[in-house]
Amino acid sequence: MLRSTRARSTAITLAAFVLSLSGCTGLHEYIHNGFKVGPSYCLPVGETAERWIDDADGRLREDLADLSCWWSVFQDPVLDELIANAQVQNLSLREAGFRVLRSRAQLGITRGNLFPQSQYASGSFRRANTPVGPPSPITAYVGPGNPLPEGTYDFILTSEGNFVDQWSDGFSLGWELDFWGRYRRAVASAEHTLEASAAGYDEVLVTLLGDIAATYVHIRTLQTRIEFVQQNIAEQRKIVRIIRQLHEIGDPRPERRLQQPRQYHVEQIKSILAQTESAVPQLQIELRLACNRLCVLLGIPPRDVLQEIRPGPIPTAPREIVVGIPADLLRRRPDIRRAERQVAAQAEQIGIATAEFYPSITISGTLGYSSPEFDQLFNASRAFNSNAGPSFRWNILNYGRILNNVRAQDAHFRELLANYQNMVLQANAEVESGLVRFLRAQERAAGLDRSVAHMQRAVAGIEAARELRGADANQISIITQTKVQQQDLQAQAHGEVAQGLIQVYRALGGGWEVQVISSEAIPMEPSLPDMPAAETLPAPAEAVPSPTDR
Repeated sequence: MLRSTRARSTAITLAAFVLSLSGCTGLHEYIHNGFKVGPSYCLPVGETAERWIDDADGRLREDLADLSCWWSVFQDPVLDELIANAQVQNLSLREAGFRVLRSRAQLGITRGNLFPQSQYASGSFRRANTPVGPPSPITAYVGPGNPLPEGTYDFILTSEGNFVDQWSDGFSLGWELDFWGRYRRAVASAEHTLEASAAGYDEVLVTLLGDIAATYVHIRTLQTRIEFVQQNIAEQRKIVRIIRQLHEIGDPRPERRLQQPRQYHVEQIKSILAQTESAVPQLQIELRLACNRLCVLLGIPPRDVLQEIRPGPIPTAPREIVVGIPADLLRRRPDIRRAERQVAAQAEQIGIATAEFYPSITISGTLGYSSPEFDQLFNASRAFNSNAGPSFRWNILNYGRILNNVRAQDAHFRELLANYQNMVLQANAEVESGLVRFLRAQERAAGLDRSVAHMQRAVAGIEAARELRGADANQISIITQTKVQQQDLQAQAHGEVAQGLIQVYRALGGGWEVQVISSEAIPMEPSLPDMPAAETLPAPAEAVPSPTDR
């Protein structure tokens, strides 16, 4: 106990001495940070609006909603099945999953540095040839087979060598003590990076769900537009036949003959019919492109998915939407949580760089055996040898490299911090954009519904008419052409309502809470816990001061 107290006192005295020499981190701050040099991180502030712009609209609700399966509000079984398949098959989601696995493995590597960083076993065998005694001179004589001239030579050795064996084995260990928190901060940084990767997986999932729903609504909108065009083509063909017949038959009464449809009236209606028919190929091109995008999102080669999803109406969106409050974005959106975790990981890098100002203290030792004979190698009394002791290494005359590294890490931290705060603002704007799109598209769709209803009654009256004058033919051209345009806009408006709702849910960050896990899915880290509200977060400048201010 006495030795432990003395060792602790010595360590604190050494730390105080080194801290006083370096002048970067005070002793009080060093103790307050958990015996780690460098700044301490706390959650940054993200500025959000207090309320939504359209908060007074009765269709917005601020209840606490479960957005884990937000696409279920459309009550479309086909959409539900597509999303379930995409969660298992999408390759971008698998790619994000492997990034999580890589971060998890990197965390395990970093945690290993908390223990002795160098430990290895060794063994060797050597045989050396050493001469026995001094060399002996010899005398060479000239004779048959002897090329040497007669004389005495001292440099020719005739002594025999002696082979010496040496067996050895041992275990060596080197442990750099984490006296300044460098390795502990590295572990914390790796943990934050892993959490950022998990949030990145959730971010990819949110994007995937939004893309699947948006592409599906786009496909249904195009199908509806094609259906409307084909209906108008059938109606316009009937009108062309009526006007052509009236033109060809004519009216026997002279006073009505000048009022009958002329040939140019027939050609005018035919031109409108041809224009309407030309819209179908363009819509079919857009439909094929949308189906190809859907196949990629599902992780399958492009194919005719229309045979699988079959024709259907545009998903109907509810009039009301639960959006909560803007501050919920900080805890709900995965991309914001990912950006905040990246800021936290970089804050630890500042402390790691600061630790280079201080000496590294290492304890190293070796245990081993050495013997000329193998049967004596493990004889403790004759072959055992060991050594152990502390050492330190202090980087001096670094010509500002360490200080500038700290400044570089601090600048990168502030860069990530600004990116985080900017993402919060963008998230707030994305929700507002989705809300105005959702709310105003409802009003636009209602107006177009009324317009199309009037146009349909007008066309029905044309088909029921038994007599048409030339002036009526001009009005028919305008009515049929306007009906095609209005129905096309009507379909787009109803699709816009659904797209606006999808944009809101995507901007709110819904969908990552529930993940479909199958035998083919990659196991992921659990999602991050909820972050505190923005009002409780201290200012980042106080949490991590600039190196030049310390």
